[in-house]
Amino acid sequence: MIEVEGLGFRYAGRIRPALRNVTFRLERGESLLVLGPSGCGKSTLALCMNGAIPHFVDGDLSGSVRIDNALTSSASMAELAQRVGLVFQDPESQFCMLKVDEEIAFGLENLAVPREQMRPRIAQALASVGLADREHDHIEHLSGGQKQRLALACVLAQRPEVLIFDEPTAQLDPAAAADVVDLLGELRARGQHTLIVIEHRLDELMHLVDKVLVLSSEGEAVAFGPARDVMSDRCEWLIEAGVWVPQVSEVAVQLRRRAVVLDPFPMTVMEAAEALRPHIWSAPAPTTVSAGSNLEQTFVYTRNLSYVYPSSTRRVLDGVSIELHAGELTAIAGANGAGKSTLARHLVGILAPPPGTVWVDGRDASRLSQDELTKLVGYVFQYPEHQFIGRTLLDDVAFGLRRTGAPRLEADKRANAMLARFGLERLAPASPYTLSHGEQRRLSVASMLVLGQRALLLDEPTFGQDRRNHEQLLDELQRLAREGRAVVAITHDMRLVAERADRVLVLADGQLIFEGSPDSLFADRALVRRARLVPPPLWRLGQMLGLVEPVVRIAQLLDLVTSSARRAIPTV
Repeated sequence: MIEVEGLGFRYAGRIRPALRNVTFRLERGESLLVLGPSGCGKSTLALCMNGAIPHFVDGDLSGSVRIDNALTSSASMAELAQRVGLVFQDPESQFCMLKVDEEIAFGLENLAVPREQMRPRIAQALASVGLADREHDHIEHLSGGQKQRLALACVLAQRPEVLIFDEPTAQLDPAAAADVVDLLGELRARGQHTLIVIEHRLDELMHLVDKVLVLSSEGEAVAFGPARDVMSDRCEWLIEAGVWVPQVSEVAVQLRRRAVVLDPFPMTVMEAAEALRPHIWSAPAPTTVSAGSNLEQTFVYTRNLSYVYPSSTRRVLDGVSIELHAGELTAIAGANGAGKSTLARHLVGILAPPPGTVWVDGRDASRLSQDELTKLVGYVFQYPEHQFIGRTLLDDVAFGLRRTGAPRLEADKRANAMLARFGLERLAPASPYTLSHGEQRRLSVASMLVLGQRALLLDEPTFGQDRRNHEQLLDELQRLAREGRAVVAITHDMRLVAERADRVLVLADGQLIFEGSPDSLFADRALVRRARLVPPPLWRLGQMLGLVEPVVRIAQLLDLVTSSARRAIPTV
C-alpha cells in the first residue's frame, strides 16, 4: 500500500535536511507507529505521504513515495485526498469554515460527494468521535480537545484508505484519548484502512501497532520492523535518544540490566502484569516520599469566580475558589471543556475578572493594568504560535526584555542563554513558524521564563515534547517552584501529575471537585471517572499486581522486584 524509497527533504531556507534516505514498505491494512525525538522529521514524513510535500511546501525533495502505486510527487492533490487522510498535530491549522457541520461538508464538497450523502456522512463521523451533539456549533466555541476530535471527523468523513494521525490524542483529556484509541482499534479491526500514527502516548496504543519506524535526530530511519522486535531490540537506544517508549517496556529494560528478564517483552500494562507476577512477592511497594514544597505564601487566589461566554448560556466557570502557592508546582486537571483554560485566562487578564474575584500578590487583579499583571504572572498558551511575535527565535525570546527597557545587547545575551537552556540555540536565526511543534512549545516556554515572573501558568506544557525535552522542561519548572515561584501546569499528562506535582486541582463542568495530593486523587476511582482522567500506567500496574502502596516511579518497582528476588534466594 505504501512504498517509501530513499526519501529525503530539506525545507527552503534550512541548511540541514529534515529527512534523509528514508526507506520502508507497508502492506495494505497494516498499522505503523512512527517514533523519534522532537524535530526528527515525523510530521515532515506525514506531509510527504499525503502530497503536501512537494505540492504546497517549498524545499528540495529526493527519493519517492508511492501510495497504492500512485507517485505522490506527480499525482494531483485531488487524487491523493481520496487516498490519504491526515489529521494534523494542530487541528486549527486545517479548519476553513465557521461551524462544525460546515467544516466536514467543506471537504466532502471538494471531493464532489453528492449532497444527499453528506448529511449521513457528517452525522456518522461526528458520532464516531463523540461530537454528535455539537453539529451546528461554532468551531471557536469548542475546546482544544473538541477541535482535535472535529479534525479527526473531517478526515473520517472522506473515507480514505490511508489514515495518518499526527499526535491525535495530544490535546485530549485522558478518557477522550482512550476513546480515540478505541476508534483506531475499530478502524484497524475493519481492515479497510492502512494506519500511520505519530504519537507520544504509547502505553494505551501498542496493542494496535504492527510495525514501528524509528527516525534519528538527523531524520534517518534507524529501525523498522515488527513492533515487539523493535521495542525489545532498540528500547535502550530509544530511551538514550530521548524518545518515548511504553513505560512498562522501560521497566523491562531496567530489569534486564539487573538480570531479570520478562518474557514476552511487555508493551502493555496487561502484559507487564502477567510477566511481573512471578517476580514479586506479596509485599507493598516502598512508600512514595514527596519532595515537599516551600509554601511561602498564597500568591494567587480566586473567590467564587464564575464566567459565561457571551454567545452561550452555559457557565464555563461556576463559583471557583482556588489558591496557588509560591514554592509549589500545582497541576490543574480535568476533561476538555471543564474550564481549565478559561480559569487561566482570568488569572492573567486575557479575560477581565470581576472585582474581588481574582487576587494576585495581595492585590485585586481587576485594579491592575495589563502591564502590571504581566510582570507578576506569565502565561504560556496551549497553542504556541498564538504568542509568537519576532521574526526569529532570538527576537521572540528577547522581545519582552527589550519591552521592559533592557539594552539590546543585554536582552540578546539573556535570550541566547535561554535558547541554549532549551536546546534551541542553533535555531536562533530561524523563523518560529518553521519549527516542529515540540520546538515551538519549548520556544514559547523560553520566551516567558526569560522575564522571571513570580507566577507562571503553562497550558499543556508537555504537549508534543519528546522524552528528553519533557524531562528537561519539568526539571526546570520544579527548580523554579523550589526557588519560590508559583508554577501551574494545566495538563492532561497524568505522568506529570503523578510524578511531579505537589498538589492537584481538578475541574469538572466548571466547578472545583478536588484539591489535594496526586496519591489521594488516583485513589478515588469514582472521582477519577467523573473527571474523565486515567491513572498513569505504573499506577494501574501496581493495582493489577495487588500492591498496597501506589507505584508512580519506575525506581520503586525496580526496588520491589529486586527485594523480592533477594527474598526468594534460599539461605544455607
